[in-house]
Amino acid sequence: MGIHSIIISIIITTLFVGYLNAQTNIVWKEHIIDDPLLGPSDLSGSDGLEVADLDKDGYLDIVSVHELDTEYGVPKGYVRIAWGSEDPLNWELTTLASGSEVPSAEDVDIADADGDGWLDIIVACELAHLIYFKNPSSEHRSVYWKRTIPKISLNRGSFIRVFFSDFNQDGKLEVVAANKGGENPDVEDAPLNNISIYQLPDDPLDGDGWEELVLTQVRIPINSEPIDLDLDGDMDIIVGSRGEQRILWLENNGDFEFIEHEINFSKPLEKGSWITGFNMDYADINDDGRLDIVSSVWPSSVYILYQPSDPNENWDIEKVGSIEPDMLVSVALADINGDGYQDIFSGSYSLGSRDKDDTNDANRSYGSVVWFENTIDSWKKNNILRRKRGMYDKWIPVDLDDDNDIDFIGTRGNSEPYDGVLWLEQLRSDNSETVFFPARLIDSESVPFDD
Repeated sequence: MGIHSIIISIIITTLFVGYLNAQTNIVWKEHIIDDPLLGPSDLSGSDGLEVADLDKDGYLDIVSVHELDTEYGVPKGYVRIAWGSEDPLNWELTTLASGSEVPSAEDVDIADADGDGWLDIIVACELAHLIYFKNPSSEHRSVYWKRTIPKISLNRGSFIRVFFSDFNQDGKLEVVAANKGGENPDVEDAPLNNISIYQLPDDPLDGDGWEELVLTQVRIPINSEPIDLDLDGDMDIIVGSRGEQRILWLENNGDFEFIEHEINFSKPLEKGSWITGFNMDYADINDDGRLDIVSSVWPSSVYILYQPSDPNENWDIEKVGSIEPDMLVSVALADINGDGYQDIFSGSYSLGSRDKDDTNDANRSYGSVVWFENTIDSWKKNNILRRKRGMYDKWIPVDLDDDNDIDFIGTRGNSEPYDGVLWLEQLRSDNSETVFFPARLIDSESVPFDD
C-alpha cells in the first residue's frame, strides 16, 4: 500500500470513528461481583479495592475490603477476593480474612513484598492496625494465607490508607501509611498524627521486624499516596489532611530523606469548598510536561491542580464540575470515549440511613455516579445513576470484557443490603433516553439528578 493510500485510509477511519461517536451514546450496564447474596450475609461498608493477577492464571482478580460500618465502631470487617476467569460475569469468591483480625478494613494494596515473584497484600484497618498477607504461591483459593500484624502498628490508632512502594530504589518494597489516630476524631481537638514509611524485614511475616520512619505529622491524615510527582525517577508522596483541609507533597531526596512542599493555590477554591486529598488521580492535563493533580474537593466538586515549574510557586486551579448536592468522593482518570483525552469518572457519598431509604427530604446527598467528558475547551458532565443510598468510593478503569472500551470496577457502601463490589460495563446505544441499566430489580430508590 502506497503512502497516499495509507493517509486516505487513516482519514476515512478517523472520520468513521468520529461519526460513530456522534451517532451513539455511551450507556452503562451494572454487574454485581460480590454482595450479601453472593457472600457473607452481613457484608457491608464496602470500601477500598485493588486488582491484580494473584494466581498467575492470566485473569485479573479483585481484592476488596469491607468495613461493616452500618454503625460506626463495629470491630469487624472482611477482606474478600473475587477470582477472575475468561468470563467477566463469572467470579469465584473467597474470604481472605474476617472479624476482629481486620476491624473496619478501609484500604488495600497489592505487590510482591518479599521478592518471591508472587503478589502479596497489605490492608489498613480503620479501627486498629496494618495486616500483611503472604501469597501462598499455589492453591490460592483454598489454602490459608500466612499473615502478620506488624507489632509497631498494633493498637496505634486508625490506619486509613496504605501503599507499597520502593522509595530508596534498592529493589525492596516499603509500606507507606496514613494513621489518623481515631476512627472519627473531633476536628478541632484532633492531635497531629503520622505519615510513615515502614521498612520491612527480609521476611515481612516477621511482625517484630517492621520499623517505622515518621515522615511528617498532620491533623487527621487521610492520604499518603506514592507518585513520582516531579518525574525525576523516584517516588514522592502526596499527603492529604482532613483536619487542616490541605494537601502537600513530600519530595523524595534519596535515602529516605523527604523535602516537604506546601501546595498552595493561585486563587481560592469556590466559596464553601475545601480540599482533603482523600481521592486524587494524576496526569499531565495541560501538556506542559508536568504531572497535574485531579482531586475531589468537598463537598461536591472535582478540581484540576496544575503543577507549577517551581515547587515553591502557587498551583493554578480549575473547577471541572460539581454534582451538588451530592458529596463527591471518588475520581478516576481514563479515556472513556476513546477520543485520546483523559476524562474523569466520579462517585458520591450518600448521607442519612445506611440500611434503609430515608422517607423524608431532609437528606439531599444521595449516591450518584457521573463522568466528566474532556471536550478540550471545557468539561461536560454526564449523569449515570443516582440512588438514595450508595457510597461509590473507588473506581478502577479497565477493559474487563476485552471489547476495546473502558469499563469500571468499583465498590458500593452506605446501602446495606446492596453493598459490595460491582462493575459498570460500557456499551454504545442509539437510545439517548436510557444511560444506565441496573443489575437488580429491587434496589435503593432511584432519584433524578438536580441538573
